[in-house]
Amino acid sequence: MAVSLRTRPAQGEAAAPAPAAGTGSRDRRGRRACTAPVGAVRSGVGWSGCAPIAPGPPRLRWVVVERVEIAVVGGGVMGAATAWQLARRGADVLLLERFEPGHHEGASHGATRNYNTAYSSEHYLDLVLRARTLWDELASEAGTRVLDDVGLLNHGGGEARWGGVRTALHARGLAADWLSAPEAQERWPALRFRPCGTAGRDVLLVPSGARVRAAVAWRALHDGVARHGGRVRTGARAVALVPQRRGGVRIELQGGDDVVAGTVVVTVGAWTAGLVGELVPLPDLVVTQEQPAHFAPVLAAAEGIPGFNHAADPDRPEDAFFRSDFYGMATPGEGVKAGWHGTGAVVDPDARTYAAEPVQLADLRRYAELWLPGVDPEAATPISCTYTSTATTDFVLDRHGDLVVGAGFSGHGYKFAPAIGEVLARLALGGGAPEARAAAPFRIGDGRRAGAGRAGGFGT
Repeated sequence: MAVSLRTRPAQGEAAAPAPAAGTGSRDRRGRRACTAPVGAVRSGVGWSGCAPIAPGPPRLRWVVVERVEIAVVGGGVMGAATAWQLARRGADVLLLERFEPGHHEGASHGATRNYNTAYSSEHYLDLVLRARTLWDELASEAGTRVLDDVGLLNHGGGEARWGGVRTALHARGLAADWLSAPEAQERWPALRFRPCGTAGRDVLLVPSGARVRAAVAWRALHDGVARHGGRVRTGARAVALVPQRRGGVRIELQGGDDVVAGTVVVTVGAWTAGLVGELVPLPDLVVTQEQPAHFAPVLAAAEGIPGFNHAADPDRPEDAFFRSDFYGMATPGEGVKAGWHGTGAVVDPDARTYAAEPVQLADLRRYAELWLPGVDPEAATPISCTYTSTATTDFVLDRHGDLVVGAGFSGHGYKFAPAIGEVLARLALGGGAPEARAAAPFRIGDGRRAGAGRAGGFGT
């Protein structure tokens, strides 16, 4: 790490004509403050600038510029996982997080997530199985439990909906077993199941599914960064990224010191397009405010249910109110977490209401009344989070110049976090090497610019 002093305009101040290059004013130590036109730093020239206070003479604003090998901007689960992977590899890494620990502004907060292995696409199976290995390594390293092996239930649509998942899991040597609706009902009375299609193939039980202790995992990743020699700085909001003429990227931080890194990894979720949309050819990213809820249990059995995915049956009129596929899991101490998938209102992440939309909440309660006999449908505590989604629900994991971007996790990314961190770390360390790139569906390309493709439910 290296630290130096530079100047740039104080935020919110208008620029004034600057001295010609090489003639600028000097501070009392004789250091030249202005050597190029104000604003040059934003064009990538690398000069740091000065600005006046109007009226009156120019005011020089000295800022500390810290230099690091790799900076990760965004300290949610994806950024933390990336910084952990980089630190494990001995990289000089700094993790910058806009908010303080424990905030509820993005998509990484909350106590639980499903570790959902019910995928049929090879690139997702590669990623989710690698994630399991890395979750276990993190747990061992941190001396804490990160996953609870509760299993996963998939129902609705029967073999037509879940048969491909079963085939793909079997090909990987993973169990995936059909149950009839009555069999499942007897084992898990806090859930409701319905016969559909081929007899005995109503519910697909996937034992490899689990529940992520999300808050524990996030903390373990942050601690892991420091344990391996990386650094974490909270309350550090990046307001601009400025590629430098001689390589590297300058990170301008709100109200304070800047950072110059050889490579910058951007994992800022809902703020991605605003921070790098003009620098990287991103696909369309749509930010929505989602509103799952915790339902209070009325049966003790509700606290021991597996995670579940429930697909609407298009041939059943009674499923017409479904807004999307449905998901849920037990959250110890908080009830059963359940919600629609990617159906919230489009929002500006800096202007959210955090309030539950009444009609959508009513449909959520209706679902609980019909399908969750182990909970009180009226005792719902809404949760607010964001999804940042691509048109296909496929992630963005790629490098563009000295910027690496992890984005578009579309409501199904958390379970993959340590494997995604490994991919992003490899991209940061490997430059543009072909072997460092992610699977093709995750790459930036012209085919992703205009929202091409079809959403795939849970990402399958």
